[in-house]
Amino acid sequence: MTQAQGMETTELLKKVRAIELRTRGLSKQIFSGEYHSAFKGRGMAFSENREYQHGDEIRLIDWNVTARMGHPYVKIFEEERELTAMILVDVSASGNFGTRQQTKQQLITEITAVLAFSAIQNNDKIGVLFFSDKIERFIPPKKGRSHILRIIRELIDFKPESKGTDLSMALDYMNRVIKKRAICFLISDLQDRGFEKILKISSRKHDLIAIQTTDPAEEQLVGAGWMLLTDSETGEMQWVNTGSSKNKKALTAAFSEHQRWIKDTMTRSNVDHINVFTNKPYVQPLMQLFKQRGS
Repeated sequence: MTQAQGMETTELLKKVRAIELRTRGLSKQIFSGEYHSAFKGRGMAFSENREYQHGDEIRLIDWNVTARMGHPYVKIFEEERELTAMILVDVSASGNFGTRQQTKQQLITEITAVLAFSAIQNNDKIGVLFFSDKIERFIPPKKGRSHILRIIRELIDFKPESKGTDLSMALDYMNRVIKKRAICFLISDLQDRGFEKILKISSRKHDLIAIQTTDPAEEQLVGAGWMLLTDSETGEMQWVNTGSSKNKKALTAAFSEHQRWIKDTMTRSNVDHINVFTNKPYVQPLMQLFKQRGS
């Protein structure tokens, strides 16, 4: 390893450690209880038989065992707590956009880390799928701190091969590789269309939650005169007068229309959806989501 590579590795480990300290604390103090109540187990699983006691429900009697033993036995069930959580992380080029405290990608990294730590505190497995307009990387669900640190390291250091966004392809891939019902968090700026059909299929197969990341400049154009703007995913360049009230109104209207469409699409597919901004704390909307589901 060269000295430069050594420095890069040290820097990366520092970043991983900083995110771990921040997000692990958050998930312990705030999210662990809320996560548990928001995402309950798969249901009740058979545990054992025991002799019937006064007050037991008749419907719990195991008639086969009762006939064999000559006196009543009942089935005992307990909640199947262990779950699998999958996080679908949008690593397309639009995630590099950020005009305030952080980029959308940095916000995604933090939220993914919080969800991952909340999942392992709940004794759930956690897996991650990185996608752009292709499947960039799949990390199968596992437990443990070292597994989560690997996920955080990948999030910070990952260099996608492609720039675009294809939500349909990502959801379809997840449905094929994750056979059993799982909690699936889709974290993306949702800058795509045409994924309605696969969204409905995914929502029926899994417990799907969409966390949308947004920068305030996407909602409202900052007036700074003529600027050469580049579409980070297509590379298309265009001169835009950011001081023009007509352009500002057009952008706000386009953003509002897209948000209406997203909300409508999520509602129709029975998918819980929240929007988090790069210039606002994500704790409140995430807590609200968990509480809403828990109740």
